[in-house]
Amino acid sequence: MKRLFISITLLLITVGIARSQSVYQPYSYDFYQKFNADAYSTKTRLHTAIKPFFVDDSLLMHRYDSIMNYGGDASNSNVLYRKLFNEHLVDVKGVNSTFYADLLPDFNIGRDLSAKENTYLSSLGLQFGGTAGKKFSYRVSGYLNQARVPDYISTYIRQVGIVPGQAYANTFNNNPNDYSWDYITANVSYTPVKYLNISAGRDKTFIGDGYRSLLLSDYASPYPFFKLTANLGNVKYMAMWAYFSDPAGTSDKFKDRNKWGIFHYLDWNVSNRLSLGFFDSIIWANEDDQGHTHGFDFSYINPVIFLRPVEAANGSPDNALIGFTTKYKLTDGLTAYGQFSLDEFTAKEFFSNPGYSNNKFGYQLGVKGANLFGVTNLNYLLETNTVRPYTYSERASILNYSANSEPLAHPWGANFREVVALLNYAYKRFDLMGEVDYGHYGLDMNGINYGKDIFQHYTTPLAKYGNTIGQGLKTNMVYLQGKIGYVLNPKYNLRLELGGIYRTEKNSDFNDKTAMITFGVRSSFRQIYTDLASYKTH
Repeated sequence: MKRLFISITLLLITVGIARSQSVYQPYSYDFYQKFNADAYSTKTRLHTAIKPFFVDDSLLMHRYDSIMNYGGDASNSNVLYRKLFNEHLVDVKGVNSTFYADLLPDFNIGRDLSAKENTYLSSLGLQFGGTAGKKFSYRVSGYLNQARVPDYISTYIRQVGIVPGQAYANTFNNNPNDYSWDYITANVSYTPVKYLNISAGRDKTFIGDGYRSLLLSDYASPYPFFKLTANLGNVKYMAMWAYFSDPAGTSDKFKDRNKWGIFHYLDWNVSNRLSLGFFDSIIWANEDDQGHTHGFDFSYINPVIFLRPVEAANGSPDNALIGFTTKYKLTDGLTAYGQFSLDEFTAKEFFSNPGYSNNKFGYQLGVKGANLFGVTNLNYLLETNTVRPYTYSERASILNYSANSEPLAHPWGANFREVVALLNYAYKRFDLMGEVDYGHYGLDMNGINYGKDIFQHYTTPLAKYGNTIGQGLKTNMVYLQGKIGYVLNPKYNLRLELGGIYRTEKNSDFNDKTAMITFGVRSSFRQIYTDLASYKTH
């Protein structure tokens, strides 16, 4: 935590000395789906797969301004009214710079009807940011959190040690469902020329057009990064270096270590309708199992190479992952998209023995769009995700595809099939959201690695051949969620929110049921995922 606050201080010092405005909008699916009509129009070639967006893009700015300034009335002389409903708490606009700051209350109470127990979230945050000139922007947000969570979230925290997608979990009040944690993100962005953006900080990156990503998602907790993004018209290219914690160490000697990651993604808009994307990454340990410190590997410093040949030239000591994305705009209101993630591949067994344990891959297919049935702002998504057993795992947990004890890709790890449907509707200040999620997966049992837990070593599979998706403790999950929000202030997403969750997770060992309702005053653009699957039996 001390290092984190030092980093934020350095970011602010950098702001003070900058001489040279890309507006960075934190990513969350619930907010970004509001751009569907513009982002997936057949009349434009916007690069949609790399998120967060810079919303000063001319194709997005009109929609962004209409969302952020809805109901604004600068002529209203009542300062309290404007601050509550239309403006940042602090909003300073100079000749060459801007600055804003907001308190972020995030409080809700709920009732877990199945467990007959009350739940709550008590979170108070602060955000501030601004611009310096036309090329530099910064943003910092932080929260202090306490919560009593439903049983299935508490089970997840006990298995993983992390509040889902946020931070280390600390218990208090001698209640196994009571946790406290901190959550901090920071980002600085500099655009020296219109073709290049340089950003750094502590946050998340999402690759893809769907709700989930099998390549790089916004699920794991924030991590330090340095990112270069080049936009050359029909081609957009990202190179990102990141530094991750690795406290899990299921069977490794060292329990609290760190690792590095390098990620490349090239997005090519072939036409107004068709886009293709190419992804690769390498994860390597800062310290190996023998205690030898490797540190940053400068052979991965080149931002414009595909990494697998470099990793192979080094003797293949690291974890390489490649992938492909595509989308095709069938109409203005309907886009088909997909992903393919390849962790390891042996051609002979791939075609002759599809159950070979070392053929590790996943794929995604989906459709999404805007203005369903001609209803303005009624946006939708239907998606299926499939990941084979042992994908994302490695010969040592320090090398697996994770950050801070959680997957860098799909939250469920591996060895699963999922179908998820989402419906969102915005009308004036009202936001409505509905989700249906069905999952089928296999959990480890009797000390055998069936391939779902990515922190287990893939060198100890159930069998070399004959592996199937869902092997192990066969489990089915059904997840239903609905939310109704009334936006009080769009500048920092302050809203009243009523929500409900119904979830079942069933196998031959346990049959968990959760039915709960919540109500609260929420504010933030962070995406908090609660549609989670168990990692282990319990």
